[in-house]
This record gives sequence, structure tokens and C-alpha cells, in this order.
Amino acid sequence: MNEQSSTSTRTIFIAEDEALILKMMTVRLQKQGYTVITAADGRQALERLQSITPDLVITDLLMPYHSGLDVVEYVKKSKSDAIPVLVLSASGDEALIQKARSLGANEYISKPFLPNDLLALVKKYLD
Repeated sequence: MNEQSSTSTRTIFIAEDEALILKMMTVRLQKQGYTVITAADGRQALERLQSITPDLVITDLLMPYHSGLDVVEYVKKSKSDAIPVLVLSASGDEALIQKARSLGANEYISKPFLPNDLLALVKKYLD
């Protein structure tokens, strides 16, 4: 097994309501040595973020209860503006994407996406 000291202590928080996408991202990131904490909807995301401060956040934009916009805003205002936030969405809604960016989202990833593309972005911000 490779020594991956640069990633071993890094925590990634993922908020995604599509179970298969959430599982795929979790498995891929854990295989890279990251600690992954997940939430299956916006309410769960905001609740879990109250007690943790991740190194990076990945959030879907369109989720039940609270949107990814709420997650971006919470992280940037209540945690740290320095925490990178990557937003995912199958919606090509430019207004929504611009709103996410204006709240502080660092990157927008269009669904469907390739796992290696996501991994490259994670590494860009964490390594």
C-alpha cells in the first residue's frame, strides 16, 4: 500500500441525494486515502456541518430540504471561506451556477461526470 500522508488526514464532506453517485464518490475518495463524511440531503448536510470542519466540501445543488446553495453559504460564512467547495449539478441552469459561484463555490461540475475528473479537482484543492 502506498504511503499517502498528504491525504490521510484530509476530510471531505459530500452532500448528495442520489445514493449511487454518493456511494461512487465515497468509495473513490476513500481509496485515495481521504476520510469521507456524507449527507443524503440538504438538512442532513447542514446538521452534520455544525459539528465538523472538513478540508473540502462537495455538494449537489438540487437536494431535498435545503439546496446546495444553502450548503455553500453555510460553509463559507459559518466555517471558513478558505474551505474549497465543489458544486455538482445535472441542471445546466446558468443562474443557479452563478449564484453558487457568488456565494463562494470554487468549482462547478456538471453531471454526469467522470470520477477521474472529480478526483483531479479534489487533488487540485487538497494536495
